[in-house]
Amino acid sequence: MDLGLTGRTALVLGTGGGIGRGIAEAFAAEGAHVACADRRMEAAQATADAVGGTSTRAFAVELGDRAAEQDLICQVEQALGPVDVLVNNTGGPPSTAATAVPIDTWRDYFESMVASVINLADLVLPGMRERGWGRLVTSSSSGVVVPIPMLGISNTLRSALLGWSKTVALEVGPDGVTSNVVIPGRIASRAALDRDVLRAEQQHRSVDEIQQDYLVRIPARRYGTPREYGDAVAFLASDRAAYVNGAILRVDGGMIESV
Repeated sequence: MDLGLTGRTALVLGTGGGIGRGIAEAFAAEGAHVACADRRMEAAQATADAVGGTSTRAFAVELGDRAAEQDLICQVEQALGPVDVLVNNTGGPPSTAATAVPIDTWRDYFESMVASVINLADLVLPGMRERGWGRLVTSSSSGVVVPIPMLGISNTLRSALLGWSKTVALEVGPDGVTSNVVIPGRIASRAALDRDVLRAEQQHRSVDEIQQDYLVRIPARRYGTPREYGDAVAFLASDRAAYVNGAILRVDGGMIESV
């Protein structure tokens, strides 16, 4: 199936991690120009090198810094052309409760996880609407459906982006632009596997035992791969998904228990 992404410019945030790299790989495989962005240039460059191709570039950006976000868009446009697809894949906050968290901590993560996404979208949407084609895809967390204990900041702020994404979909749909959300289950990224190791250490159990706890809850009986997640994102950004707008797609192997 031709997804119609050949020659499109896709800006993917958070490509220093496994999920971000999987998304970048999926777009590159479809012939898109891929801008790999991360707060660490070396991480973004490692993904760009792994993805390969003459139209893949690495960029550094500190999300939450409005000037840096503006500069990122300018650099991408100069190197690869106007942004046709924006994939909002931002890093998560540390483990915390939802109460007794310093308000400055809330502000800092709101800036990097929510305001940055809104700002970047505002920078690229005028061009998308003028051209009559564009895609916003926001990678979220299963915590927005079933709140995850001790991820109070993540559950709260990522939920805010669900309302934003749906509202944007209503506004930009008439102009040929879509806005959708993707929710991962257990994806075998380096970060997820590191969390398994940490949980095993905290509970004085083996990593295999920790992972078995998850596997019995996943009908597919395995973790997903970053590339499988990336393929779902690429589909939502494609011509084939032009009538999918304002949606939430779960890529979880059936893990999330709610309807």
